[in-house]
Amino acid sequence: MWGTLAIILIIAIYVTIQKRKRAGVKGIKSALTPICFFCISIVNIIAYFFEFLGLVSFGITVALFILGAYFTKYLKIPAN
Repeated sequence: MWGTLAIILIIAIYVTIQKRKRAGVKGIKSALTPICFFCISIVNIIAYFFEFLGLVSFGITVALFILGAYFTKYLKIPAN
């Protein structure tokens, strides 16, 4: 199960990077939202793996979610 989660997470990160390259999006500010969301999944996987579910992991998750939501204002709107 852990190998599958790691592989899926790596594939998701790779796909996100490739989509950003194809769209020509550059800069760290527009990448902070996906970074925060990937960090949320990593924190929750680590918390579950080490049986560290509780207020600290929940607090980190909420803080990363708020940061990710804040940095959505720097995302580019795709022109179709």
